Amino acid sequence: MDRREFLHGLTAGLAAPALATLMGGDVFEGMARAEESATKPVLELGTTPKTVVCLGDSVTGVYYHTGGERAYPELLEIALKKVHPGAAVSVINAGISGHTTENGLARLDKDVLSKKPNLVTVTFGLNDMGRLPAEKFRQNLKTIVERCRAAKSEVMLCSTNAVINTSGRPIPKLLEFNEITRKTAAEVGVPFCDTYAAYDAVEKKDRWDFRLTLSDEIHPNLDGHKIMARALCRAITGKDASLDDLLPPPALTKTLAKWKKNEPVKVLAMPPYEASIGSTLEKVAPGAKIEVVAWPIEGKTLPQLDADAKARVRALKPDLVVIAVPRSARATSDEEFVRSYLWVMNWSLSFGTKEWDAVVVHPNVADPKGSDTHDALIPRLVKGQDLWLVERTAKDADASPAAILEAFLKRQATS
Repeated sequence: MDRREFLHGLTAGLAAPALATLMGGDVFEGMARAEESATKPVLELGTTPKTVVCLGDSVTGVYYHTGGERAYPELLEIALKKVHPGAAVSVINAGISGHTTENGLARLDKDVLSKKPNLVTVTFGLNDMGRLPAEKFRQNLKTIVERCRAAKSEVMLCSTNAVINTSGRPIPKLLEFNEITRKTAAEVGVPFCDTYAAYDAVEKKDRWDFRLTLSDEIHPNLDGHKIMARALCRAITGKDASLDDLLPPPALTKTLAKWKKNEPVKVLAMPPYEASIGSTLEKVAPGAKIEVVAWPIEGKTLPQLDADAKARVRALKPDLVVIAVPRSARATSDEEFVRSYLWVMNWSLSFGTKEWDAVVVHPNVADPKGSDTHDALIPRLVKGQDLWLVERTAKDADASPAAILEAFLKRQATS
């Protein structure tokens, strides 16, 4: 499948009314609603401490698809402090994978109301649409609002992110559940953040750009979470905040913690770095105990590396993974390249909150004279995963691959 066929497939199988809704008036109305709500601040920020709790499912929670360290709630706190410098505001992440509004209600007291939040954002639907009747979803949203209000907390209901159409989560049904959320917010008189409209606007402008904001068919990567955080920031404060300048979190936090405890560090590395990573790390941390496990990749296609990563990494539970997909690991299309490359990174991370480190090395480090049509995609994909990419620059023209990686690791170890 080439890029054109993939883009056609995003909306293939949609009924005409649903397709019209997806591509037309209702979305633009939703964007207008989002802009209107953005003019009415929901939370006054200042020196008085304020707490926001984001309640939701795996898109809200911190999981592999955003690098395992932050998602839109963590980005929302950054955005709120950008538009209100010095504001004493904290955002608490209360998202759990697989959860519906039913689960959200069951843990509302423990995970949300016990934090005494000034504002609760509620984002459900991606799991509800396949498990709960529409009316039950509506009633659960209303009950969540009622219980938050009884605890003197403001509430904002939010639509989901946009997704790629699949049989498990067909877009027409997702739109139906998002519309229930919007109407429920109006019915009970709470603000509504049309996250879907903000995300969908990217797709309308450039569908390939939209694809690159997703880690898989339904989960946004960090670029997608930036869209969600900005939409929430606008809806809460009436102001926009750019998140384009965010750098990934430090690359060696777990590795450094093991070094400081004088514990062995287990490294899983793709070629050619499996041969040098041990001595490289010893230069970065003299006296460190390093165990290197080679990740064989010779002769494998990119989809085969994806499957190999799934079987290999989480079972091993390493302390550091060095991902170095070579140009020889071919894909048959742009979409296959993106999907498989993303899943090599996804499977190279722990499922939930980060348990080990991972860094990605661009093929130009080991092969500076080669080139491939997908080379330019790699920085975007790695940044979207909230990971660091090691690249060869003009100043590294004569440097060996091991020296480039060593310099990167030293910077990370001392940053």
